[in-house]
Amino acid sequence: MRQIPLSVQLKDSAVFETFVPGGNEEAVDFLKQLPRPRVPAVWLWGGSGTGRSHLLQAACAQYRGSGADAAYLPLGELRAAGPGTLEGWERAALVCVDDVDEAAGREAWEQALFTLFNAVNEAGGTLLFAASAAPSASAFKLPDLRSRLTWGVTFQLKPLTDEERLSALTLRAARRGLDLPEETARYMLTRLPRHMSALLAWLDRLDVESLAAKRRLTLPFVREVLISAVGDDLT
Repeated sequence: MRQIPLSVQLKDSAVFETFVPGGNEEAVDFLKQLPRPRVPAVWLWGGSGTGRSHLLQAACAQYRGSGADAAYLPLGELRAAGPGTLEGWERAALVCVDDVDEAAGREAWEQALFTLFNAVNEAGGTLLFAASAAPSASAFKLPDLRSRLTWGVTFQLKPLTDEERLSALTLRAARRGLDLPEETARYMLTRLPRHMSALLAWLDRLDVESLAAKRRLTLPFVREVLISAVGDDLT
């Protein structure tokens, strides 16, 4: 089987144990049970920050942990490499195609995706797609591909509530061995974008800052760091 490009790596933090499902329990439970029941394809769709990439990588990690082959192909990162990056993955038990919208409207990419779908399906594997819209609302032009993308199961991912975002921050902090007081986490929610990837990126940055300063993530310290960044990264 063709090897995953070295530039594409799964995040250690992107596992099911660190995902707060919120209103997405049905989708998460279904992914955890793969490969049973066996379906040709699973389509996850939702807005930015709903955890699409996290779930694809978590499914990959679970397959690999059980000794099965799994591939993670983020088209947003691989587009510059050309549609040939989709070749040779049919031996993987699970092929996760992230940002599949990137292929829509691009003839060579659509044909490569169509070929991949057929090859994986014939080999008895499963395709897991992530997109910003449902298959029926996608911009794919190739009729046969549009038809195949409606096979299988579709889940719409819903954004987390503020309380669920708080739980996600606390869970990520605990996994990193950080003590994140509730008042600090709530302050972050009021001062930072509520997009989960942005919140988690800030938590990672605060971890580095706290280590450098040898200080805990107290409210005064976090406020100090955020204020200093207002004219830089903070939006």
